Amino acid sequence: MADKKSFVLRIDSQTYDALEKWAGDEFRSINGQLEWIIHRALKEAGRTPKKGPTDKEKPSKK
Repeated sequence: MADKKSFVLRIDSQTYDALEKWAGDEFRSINGQLEWIIHRALKEAGRTPKKGPTDKEKPSKK
């Protein structure tokens, strides 16, 4: 699994309530819903990060 980073997000209470309802309708947590929204937006914008080997996955040089 990829490393995940934490950050603070400040949104107004009406937006939070709408997000909470949407997440519930999709059977996701609010965090999971935000990740899904961001991933979809990146994909639609053609900005999905390229998947390459991480340092842990790179073959060792011998």
